[in-house]
Amino acid sequence: MKIAIHGLGRMGMQITHKLVDDGHEVIAHNRSVDKIDEAVAFGAKAALTKADAVKQMSDTTPIVWVMLPADVVDDQIDEWMGILPTGSIIVDGGNSDFRLTKKLNERVLAHGIRLVDVGVSGGVWGYKNGFSMMAGADDQKAFKAIESALKSLSLPEGAYAYFGPSGSGHFVKMVHNAIEYGMMESLAEGYHILKAGPYKNLDLAAAGDVWQHHSVVTSWLNELSRDSLRQNPELEKIDGYVAENGEARWTLEAAKEYGIPAPAINAAMEVRLASQHGETNFATKLLAAMRSQFGGHALNKDD
Repeated sequence: MKIAIHGLGRMGMQITHKLVDDGHEVIAHNRSVDKIDEAVAFGAKAALTKADAVKQMSDTTPIVWVMLPADVVDDQIDEWMGILPTGSIIVDGGNSDFRLTKKLNERVLAHGIRLVDVGVSGGVWGYKNGFSMMAGADDQKAFKAIESALKSLSLPEGAYAYFGPSGSGHFVKMVHNAIEYGMMESLAEGYHILKAGPYKNLDLAAAGDVWQHHSVVTSWLNELSRDSLRQNPELEKIDGYVAENGEARWTLEAAKEYGIPAPAINAAMEVRLASQHGETNFATKLLAAMRSQFGGHALNKDD
């Protein structure tokens, strides 16, 4: 299929590369030209402007996959709506608030364009392992129109599913990320207890390695914890500042609205907020290390 990708950051570049590798015709658009040049080097086609991207899709129903931070998505999609023909499809693949996605969908539909929200997980390993993707759209035909791209992006071990009306994909991804917060926090606290408990000089990486062999806590996050501790046992030169991208916050707001208790997610969120005010320790350093391992996020506040 022919598809334009707008946003060639860590995830967007991998998505572009993976689609090109599987035979799709990908038009790469980005604010910085050097990223476009990088995509062209592995087979994508360049679009220095949005209008150029639309022109290159004039022989088919235009499909634009926007892979941008949540705070700029609306403005950028507004620009796309101004130049895309009726019947086009816009995919929002970023970490957007599902409530705002539903409002955005109303504006997009008013322009005669269809919106598909696709929450994407897989981090910087998605290109190798395949992405996990959660989709929502009022028009299921729009989902079907992009399904061949999702199939390619899921290879070899990823997955995707359609969950229902507009916003549902981002809602499922939002909850996924909130669960991630709780799982990460539990692992980080556990390794901290091993580190500071009654038995000195325990090999934390060795404990993680044993746990990773079909124990109840076997997981990718534990694997990344083990690898971080193997590479840097004392977590040196990590300040322990842990960023948050809003999705756990939005999940807690939804939980409150519907009267659903979420104490573990709330506690994990509080730890991250406290770390941003200087309350750091071995556990928050490990949280930062995990985020760097799976998402390529900065290890320290000022990196």
